[in-house]
Amino acid sequence: MRNSFLPFSKPVISEDGIQSVVETLRSGWITTGPKTGAFESKFCEYTGAAHSVALSSATAGMHLLFKALDIGPGDEVVTPSMTWVSTVNLIVLAGATPVFADIDKDTLMVTPEAIERCITTKTKLVVPVHFAGAPADMQPIRQMAVKNGLFLAEDAAHAMGTVYKSEKIGSKGTTIFSFHPIKNMTTGEGGMFCTDDLDLIERIKRLKFHGLGVDAYDRDTQGRSPQAEVLEPGYKYNMTDIAAALGLSQLERIDAFNEKRRKLAMLYRDLLEGVDEVIPLSDPVYNFKHAWHLFIIRLDIDRAGMTRDEFMHELKLRNIGTGLHFRAVHQQKYYQETMNIKPDVLPNTEWNSDRICSLPLFPSMTEEDVRDVVDAIKDVLNE
Repeated sequence: MRNSFLPFSKPVISEDGIQSVVETLRSGWITTGPKTGAFESKFCEYTGAAHSVALSSATAGMHLLFKALDIGPGDEVVTPSMTWVSTVNLIVLAGATPVFADIDKDTLMVTPEAIERCITTKTKLVVPVHFAGAPADMQPIRQMAVKNGLFLAEDAAHAMGTVYKSEKIGSKGTTIFSFHPIKNMTTGEGGMFCTDDLDLIERIKRLKFHGLGVDAYDRDTQGRSPQAEVLEPGYKYNMTDIAAALGLSQLERIDAFNEKRRKLAMLYRDLLEGVDEVIPLSDPVYNFKHAWHLFIIRLDIDRAGMTRDEFMHELKLRNIGTGLHFRAVHQQKYYQETMNIKPDVLPNTEWNSDRICSLPLFPSMTEEDVRDVVDAIKDVLNE
């Protein structure tokens, strides 16, 4: 057994990243300023996005989208239940209704067919989720959205550096990224809203900073006009230059981070071959490049003779940290009580929700760390 605890995730912060943050702190300009503008520009260069706005979180980006689209009572938003609760919370807080589409059992991706089955005359928005670092099948999903006259916004919290066919996630349509510390790159907390819709990005810029008709920072005036007008009520979701300074450093290394994640993931796959109680995810059948945000397994609870939660507990006793991504939203207490979804409606989601477990995966891990995880898994299952 390991002598020290291996966390499920750990951000990798370089010395020059730390120095960049220190320089920003010493500059006197620590809120939204030149670093944030540079981060937005560099992010567009990397992803191919037409426009981007840096925000305090991906959740903030989703909230602003709902506001910009005037989503409210009487509207329905289609998204998978196999996701983090923030999107669904925001749907409910807007007064709209979440409608859950089932996922592919072995990739965890929401499918175009499942989305289409959920569409009604009340549907206003579809939010597919790119899961674990692989992309959803966007071409048929986009065609379905156009056919039904629906707005489409991609949840790319797991997809920094992911490629779908020949395009990087973020290069088309509207996409929201997360920079939480467990993500492939981090700003401490933060998110990026990307879109090719000029009218939408202008409204997002207003809404993210009190509804002002100018951005929080203007390159020409080295600030913003003190006479800025409030064009509509807005929020306070701007990113700080402190966070953006770290983001710029992380963005320079994202490809190297992802390549290290890929190598570790391939080693996991090799070492887990033949461990019958462990079922890794399958790759999508279409052409893509995986960012390996997560390495997810599903526990065969019948063969293992234990629940997923017991399995995770036993690994923790052996100094191995794990994550759960995710317990299905509709199985959370509030949504169980308010939505009353029948068990046969989301069979693939529920099957995975009871079995998924995320193993440690981050760039500063070593191959020996991966071997320790697999040895601990085998030890738990043998006992």
